[in-house]
Amino acid sequence: MNLKVYLSGEIHTNWREEIIKKCKDLNLKIEFAGPITNHELSDDCGVAILGKESNKFWHDHKSAKINAIRTRTAIERSDVVVVRFGEKYKQWNAAFDAGFASALSKALIIMHNDEHQHALKEVDAAALAVTKNVDEVVKILKYTIEGKI
Repeated sequence: MNLKVYLSGEIHTNWREEIIKKCKDLNLKIEFAGPITNHELSDDCGVAILGKESNKFWHDHKSAKINAIRTRTAIERSDVVVVRFGEKYKQWNAAFDAGFASALSKALIIMHNDEHQHALKEVDAAALAVTKNVDEVVKILKYTIEGKI
């Protein structure tokens, strides 16, 4: 079985690279996708493509919509969506991605620490699995593909 996995959420740590490397080391047949993790590129793509804005709201609005084209398309093409909620920042876009994936009936895996359990209880309720770390996510992906633990 081949999977397409979208890795959404927190961009301040290397959790995506860890998952990709561990899955590659296990020879799992997975095609990974994810958001643009370069802050400046993500924040400014709208004005870079469609022209400058004097009002910050419209600056952000253009970029958010262009990023949504990419994100929604990738989530729609995915079999599994992994959403990581990190420690440092509120990831509102990750919550949206989780809700969008759930609405599309995508297999949803949420990753966060125990400290965020209460705040994310509704997001967790939409998931098929709630994990605490990269290794748990990799084990779920391995089990999904190979039927082995």
